[in-house]
Amino acid sequence: MPDTTQAPPDLTAWTCPAPLRDQPKVVMGHGGGGVMSAELVQNIFAPAFGGRVLSQLGDSAALSLGGIRLAFSTDSFVVRPLFFPGGSIGDLAVNGTVNDLAMSGARAAFLSCGFILEEGVEMEVVARVSHALGAAARAADVEVVTGDTKVVEAGHGDGVYLNTAGIGLIPDGVDIRPQRVVPGDVVIVSGAIGVHGVAIMSVREGLEFGVEIVSDCAALGGLVATMLDVTPDLHALRDPTRGGLAAALNEIAVAARVGVEIREKAVPVPPEVDGACTMLGLDPLYVANEGKLVAFVPRQHADAVLAAMRAHPLGAGSTVIGECVRSHPGMVVARTGLGGTRVVDLPIGEQLPRIC
Repeated sequence: MPDTTQAPPDLTAWTCPAPLRDQPKVVMGHGGGGVMSAELVQNIFAPAFGGRVLSQLGDSAALSLGGIRLAFSTDSFVVRPLFFPGGSIGDLAVNGTVNDLAMSGARAAFLSCGFILEEGVEMEVVARVSHALGAAARAADVEVVTGDTKVVEAGHGDGVYLNTAGIGLIPDGVDIRPQRVVPGDVVIVSGAIGVHGVAIMSVREGLEFGVEIVSDCAALGGLVATMLDVTPDLHALRDPTRGGLAAALNEIAVAARVGVEIREKAVPVPPEVDGACTMLGLDPLYVANEGKLVAFVPRQHADAVLAAMRAHPLGAGSTVIGECVRSHPGMVVARTGLGGTRVVDLPIGEQLPRIC
């Protein structure tokens, strides 16, 4: 007989992993890099700020100032935990902004850095984060030239939050943006996907998968420079962070008004990432990366660009995963190993929040 003495469950305390999109308040999904993030930008931020440059909605803004072409980007970092296998919030703060600039073809020159510290955080933690950030900046050959510090009351933060902004020069003849993508372009990914997100999850939740999974956090400016040495005619680049490879492909498909077809078996997913995602019911295509890029390259240059990428340490695992097509514009389709197809949608929120 069922126990009728227990109180009924309090349904008002339940939460949904895919929040409703007509929320009157901000929910975690609004920061996930998926549909909810896009709606927040398109419905609130873009109308409020306006401007032609902002409407491009790239990883960084391509600007012209006194005849010099610049890329400018800013990013905030709220990752938990602050330190993880393969990196820390300090590494992410540098590499994330450097990579956003690189996706416009720019070599990062200068960074700003803002620290938001929670009252009570240990000075040793602040020092560790600062040293990691400085080391990452030196490795990326970029200089931190200005910054700011704020402190919030205990209980109103999570130890350390960071914001970095960066500027870099765009070489002459380089015009990298999603609107240049056309049918026939080859889609190349620079290596194994899903590593960063699974690395964060494993330490945050105390999960073990039989092998330590180390974040792929890295600065990609050198890899992009190598690609540009082959040809300045790269059509689009994107680093698939929040929302993973799926979000990056969808964003470019929509912006370029082309269809994207990928071969599911060609997408490089490490066995440990595949095993973790299978165990937890996740799709590796939607898991965040911090040291990979996806490139849309004219077919006539694809072989040479791929060879150059594979010759670079950060692109050794580069592979062709698909192409752009005229059919189903704005949609990404994966051809499965069984010969069928499935639509790879833009995620609503994010499978794994707080990964950067």
